[in-house]
Amino acid sequence: MKELSVSELGKRILQLIVSLFILLCVTFVIGRVLPADPVGAIVGELADPATLAAMRSRLGLDLPLYQQFFIYLTGLLHGDFGNAILTGNPVSADMKQAFPATLELATLAVIISTFLGVPLGLIAALFRDTFVDKFIRVIALVGHSIPVFWFGIVGLVIFYAGLNWAGGPGRVDVFYEGMVTPQTGLLLIDSLLQGETEIFWNALSHILLPALILAYAAMAYITRMTRSFTLEQLNQDYVIAARAKGVRPMRTLTGHILPNIAVQLITVLAISYGGLLEGAVVTEIVFSWPGIGQYMTNALMIGDMNAVLAGTIIIGFVFMLLNFLADVAYALLDPRTREATI
Repeated sequence: MKELSVSELGKRILQLIVSLFILLCVTFVIGRVLPADPVGAIVGELADPATLAAMRSRLGLDLPLYQQFFIYLTGLLHGDFGNAILTGNPVSADMKQAFPATLELATLAVIISTFLGVPLGLIAALFRDTFVDKFIRVIALVGHSIPVFWFGIVGLVIFYAGLNWAGGPGRVDVFYEGMVTPQTGLLLIDSLLQGETEIFWNALSHILLPALILAYAAMAYITRMTRSFTLEQLNQDYVIAARAKGVRPMRTLTGHILPNIAVQLITVLAISYGGLLEGAVVTEIVFSWPGIGQYMTNALMIGDMNAVLAGTIIIGFVFMLLNFLADVAYALLDPRTREATI
């Protein structure tokens, strides 16, 4: 396996930077043209015109749009997203608390969806057009079609309120809040590192239900794509040769087909992971999960555009970074894509 050339890697990094700059421009313009008024949210809608004008000048909102963007971009280069109206803290400080919660939820969801979706896709392709295949396809169709928030509400009613199998809203019970010192920001890992096994199990009971619901939607996509990739490989000469030699079907899947579709699955998993980070917004609202999605929603309700723009930029950057890493991995594993662009 040859390495990527410096020029190819540089080209991909440049494309990532350009994409990020375009994202910054679009999100900033949208934030400024929205009818939400951050000045009114700070001083109140009933404030006199002089107070409104003074606050607008203090925030720099009376400047031309290009000057506002330059000031905002300069602040971003120094890690300054501005201050949040909702909390009064720097937005960067709020994001350090909110983003790890979303990252933990999305990571667990993508792990679950991968371990379920890939085997189901392989099995569905192996038993093509049989009852097994149709059953798996129906499961995937349901997960792809029904809204996540509906699954969340139903899940809370059944497994939390009814059966008491799952923890309630939030990352942990109120009694345990603040008892684990943040190190990685991931509560499951931090609680284990500090030997707080009771808090770990409590946090696990809270995260499992929203993670499973998120994973179901991602699993549907992974299953369908894995099935499609596998069906394409089943007609290849090396599979026919393996069958002629008497290799068992499951051995053919795991030993021959899966390694050949692994490169394609990398892109699918990267897209799924990025989608989970974006899709976690609705799930966080339903489960009162203190992540970046709920933070952005609360900020949007009061017109706190600094917080909304920061959340949009961070999620967009992570999504683009995942696709960039997937593209690089794809090029490393498959030399035929070396010259392809992102």
